[in-house]
Amino acid sequence: MTTETHHHHRVSGKNLGLTILLNVLITVAEAIGGIISGSMSLLSDAAHNFSDVLSLLISYIANNLARRKATPEQTFGLKRSEILAAFINSATLMGLAIVIVVEGTKRLYHPVSVNSSWVIWLSLLSIAVNGASVLFIRNDALDNMNIKSAYLHLFSDMLTSVAVLVGGVAMKYLQWYWVDAVFSMVIAIYLLYSSWSIFKTSLRIFMQFSPANININLITKQIESLPGVKNIHHVHVWQIDEHEIMFEAHIDVTDNIKISDFESILEQVKVKLKEHGVNHVTIQPEYSVTDNKQLIH
Repeated sequence: MTTETHHHHRVSGKNLGLTILLNVLITVAEAIGGIISGSMSLLSDAAHNFSDVLSLLISYIANNLARRKATPEQTFGLKRSEILAAFINSATLMGLAIVIVVEGTKRLYHPVSVNSSWVIWLSLLSIAVNGASVLFIRNDALDNMNIKSAYLHLFSDMLTSVAVLVGGVAMKYLQWYWVDAVFSMVIAIYLLYSSWSIFKTSLRIFMQFSPANININLITKQIESLPGVKNIHHVHVWQIDEHEIMFEAHIDVTDNIKISDFESILEQVKVKLKEHGVNHVTIQPEYSVTDNKQLIH
């Protein structure tokens, strides 16, 4: 016996498309400016912006795939495409953060003189573009792990551009070439911290671990306290995406009742599970069935 409630957050394709276009433009501008000025910081920021473009494209495609209807071949549709996108984006961001730390360390010991005017103006442009992009997708990021990972990409790149700007000003007026490297490493540590939760959550969903907010022992006690329930076993709890929590189990009933009588027990089970955020329930009723009665099997 199964019950389910589906929910999927619809992302604004217009806002996401405009954000992608803006980031393509700033990526090209910073790459050209970096080559002309000889600035590694601009080239690094261009690479970071390019990763944003890839991140946004993956997020856009994944969100559209996740809205496809289920089929006999794909009974859950393609809902996990968003989780896959969040996993790739967060892993990429952590990889970039490590690269920034390594390069920043090198620049501390080997500062390079660059045309700081290019650095200042292009970093200002990058701040404006990434700031606008962050505002465009901010609402979508509140309710969607996939878009949130892209949002963090953009926000982190805006912070990186601020560091590049500070470095450009310091190089132009004070010849403090180490400032850019220090700010870059601080931002990289922030990126690692902010991306870890998304990476960990998406990995948990892929591995079909029990959701962090689910207390199986508590749920078991609540269900076994219901009238007519003798035992609950073969329990499995997992997530399809960040919104849908699946629960399946076998329930031994105390009496040899009709299916219509069991439905009243099922309704009470559903109410208990809904209190824990479970929105898709599959229960197998049993009476005098000889099987393994372990809770987790």
